[in-house]
Amino acid sequence: MSAKDCGNHGYYCRERKFYRHFCRCIVFLLFIGGLSVLFVWLFLRPTKPTFSLQSLSVLNLMLSNTYQSYNLTVLSATLQLTIFTSNPNSHIGIYYDHLHTVASYRNQQITSSTTLPDAYLTSGDSVIWAPYVSNPSSGVILAPSLGHALAQDQAAGILLLHVVVMGRLRWKVGTWVSGGYHLHVSCPAYLSTGSNGGVFRFMEMPGCTVDI
Repeated sequence: MSAKDCGNHGYYCRERKFYRHFCRCIVFLLFIGGLSVLFVWLFLRPTKPTFSLQSLSVLNLMLSNTYQSYNLTVLSATLQLTIFTSNPNSHIGIYYDHLHTVASYRNQQITSSTTLPDAYLTSGDSVIWAPYVSNPSSGVILAPSLGHALAQDQAAGILLLHVVVMGRLRWKVGTWVSGGYHLHVSCPAYLSTGSNGGVFRFMEMPGCTVDI
């Protein structure tokens, strides 16, 4: 539109200029806001939360040959766990959403999923969960090789399980909260009956693997 046309349609031209300047201001503010969050994020450098498995009690661990004709072993297991997590960041909060935990043996899940309460950890904060994990009353069917290996470990009085925690994690910087990130935690649990046999006793192992 020419200057002459604007002279004949002054209100239309002023309205277009107003919306143009308004959009530029909005884009500029969004850019400055995003840049500020990025600088704060890079300056604070969020660190992964720490997890540790503080205890594991074997309340039930029984193998049976219910499907002997198919060479399959059924495992019935009930475990009580104590899981500790802390936020090592100085100025960043952590939200835990939709967490659940299971126990696994040689990468096969041997218990049903147990839900953990959602939590928010401020700087230096920590939380402890003490859930029970078990499989259905009918037990879980193990592959022949896995059932054989577990039976051998049980007879030897040495057992290595893994406690896995999965869910979502969100970071909080000031009033800004990030989107959800997938959280996967794996904690080794070494169990031994000792030289005299008897019940399995838990030996705490250093650290858990935390992937985000």
